[in-house]
Amino acid sequence: MPAEKITLNDDGTLSVPDEPIIPFVRGDGTGVDIWPAAQVVFDAAAAKYGRKIAWQEVLAGQNAFDETGSWLPDETIEAFRDYLIGIKGPLTTPVGGGIRSLNVAIRQILDLYVCLRPVRYFKGVPSPVKEPEKVDMVIFRENTEDIYAGLEFEQGSAEAMRLLELLAEFGGKWAQIRRDSGLGIKPVSVTGSKRLVRAALEYAVKNGRKSVTLVHKGNIQKYTEGAFRNWGYELVREEFSDVAVGWDDCGGRPGDRILVKDNIADITLQQVLTRPEDFDVIATTNLNGDYLSDALAAQVGGIGIAPGGNINYVTGHGVFEATHGTAPKYAGQDKVNPSSVILSGVMMFEHLGWTEAAADIVAAIEATIGAGVVTYDFARLMTGATEVKCSEFGHAIAERL
Repeated sequence: MPAEKITLNDDGTLSVPDEPIIPFVRGDGTGVDIWPAAQVVFDAAAAKYGRKIAWQEVLAGQNAFDETGSWLPDETIEAFRDYLIGIKGPLTTPVGGGIRSLNVAIRQILDLYVCLRPVRYFKGVPSPVKEPEKVDMVIFRENTEDIYAGLEFEQGSAEAMRLLELLAEFGGKWAQIRRDSGLGIKPVSVTGSKRLVRAALEYAVKNGRKSVTLVHKGNIQKYTEGAFRNWGYELVREEFSDVAVGWDDCGGRPGDRILVKDNIADITLQQVLTRPEDFDVIATTNLNGDYLSDALAAQVGGIGIAPGGNINYVTGHGVFEATHGTAPKYAGQDKVNPSSVILSGVMMFEHLGWTEAAADIVAAIEATIGAGVVTYDFARLMTGATEVKCSEFGHAIAERL
């Protein structure tokens, strides 16, 4: 059968052919190494179930700039928009003016409002904590608002001075802002907050999760972070009262419903370390989600084994990605760990409904690491490990499928 597009059904689910066209960005730096290793795994897992992926390469980052003069060509955005689902390796962020982050730009242009970061432990992976197996959380990080909206004025600029004058008219604390300040605006909306929490709750229901924790800094930022918390509880009462209940409405005793609770961001960073079993699904604002995702990744072996996905559950669009940087000094050495992009592909397969293939990849990764066959980053922390190249690690996983 010919390759076909993934389409969106009337009920909001994806219609996925047996040979879907999926755009991919190889990535800058070590993308040249990790993408081929990952593709071997994806193709093997799909083939096991009689499926095939029609990969369509698109450009972004340094490679795109060198070839087209644009860091993020329109053709790449259109491919992600047209084919609904895509995947990418790490991208260079341009230094200086222009786009602050290509990753953020893709999220905002396509309105990929959920940054989905599952964090779990794989047996055998070196970890700095005593019981990493207790970490099994899924983070729903709001992806389009908060300070990542990039609404800033440079200190001393005409725009900053004009805004300072406007704020001074309010008097009080507004008039006390130092004149030599850079200024930023932190938008947190009802729309953005509720659709993020809605996605987290729907995930929790679908996957049999026990709790959703709203993480915020509402004790200080009352009308942004605090509002995020309040709107989250409001949504539970409005749309999910049959399957979920807020802590205050049940005294912490949800019965057979999902417990929705909240936690201050700073203490959460401590508690996910000291008692991770208390956390299941986390829904949080953009900056908090960034901190939590990387902190939790460290507990299960580092960002090199942390996957990520950016999703709009309404339009069906999703771009899955390696969550680490480009590490250009290792580029072309066939050395680095491809697990982040491989596990991002697992997330993509799950999103497509290819759950058996996704589970098989996870089992093959666990078996490979369990056999002590690992890349240098793990080998140096393990006793008796066999260090292999990036490409060899990919083939070792594929052979176990």
